[in-house]
Amino acid sequence: MSTFQFQQFSVAQAHSAMKVCTDATLFGAMAPVQKDDRVLDIGAGTGLLSLMLAQLGAGSVTGVELTKEAFDECRDNFRNSPWAGRLQAVHQDIREFAAGNPTRYDLIISNPPFFTDHTRTADPLRATARHTDQLPYQQLLAIAAELIDAQGRLYLLLPSHAVAAIIKQAACHQLYLVGRTDLRGHAYKQAKVSALLFSHTANPYVARLLTIYRAERDYSAASSAYLSPFLLRFAQANFKIED
Repeated sequence: MSTFQFQQFSVAQAHSAMKVCTDATLFGAMAPVQKDDRVLDIGAGTGLLSLMLAQLGAGSVTGVELTKEAFDECRDNFRNSPWAGRLQAVHQDIREFAAGNPTRYDLIISNPPFFTDHTRTADPLRATARHTDQLPYQQLLAIAAELIDAQGRLYLLLPSHAVAAIIKQAACHQLYLVGRTDLRGHAYKQAKVSALLFSHTANPYVARLLTIYRAERDYSAASSAYLSPFLLRFAQANFKIED
């Protein structure tokens, strides 16, 4: 699908390696963004997460994307959205961006590459988007620790099997886990990805498990509540998010 239509915006994705998917959309819908937050989206891709956070009320969102193809679509998606004045697309390596940027952010969000040692895909664009060679987790955490405000939050979507190692690495940068939601497709499956929230202040938290589907292609009540402001299928629905 070259363009994915949401209720309030659309995402052109014909030339980007990573397309709109349920995990990323849920991740964005659950984002702990607050009104007027300054947000940084690292590895913005098509701009999906940035657009969702703008809809949720972020004051400004800067999406930094390395690959030219994804950046072009991200920039155009921002321009064509209702929040063009609050969205900025930057075509740059995040390490270079961080080195010359004095801004500190209230929220940093990233859906980083998942694979560290798997065989590379034959598609070079998809390889760049899917592998951590371009930006290892350790560097991502170091950059985020530098760029978030003292009271800021770092919000990541990661493979569940990598969570324990990431938590240890984050602590080396004075980033402490304060929220975790594991996502599984169905009740009979194990979680494959986890949404993690970090801050510079350690606080107790309760880990959550969210089941995306209650039946094939039938969203659970919990996931429906998060996705209802975004997906067209929920345009006339009214859901309540359950704690």
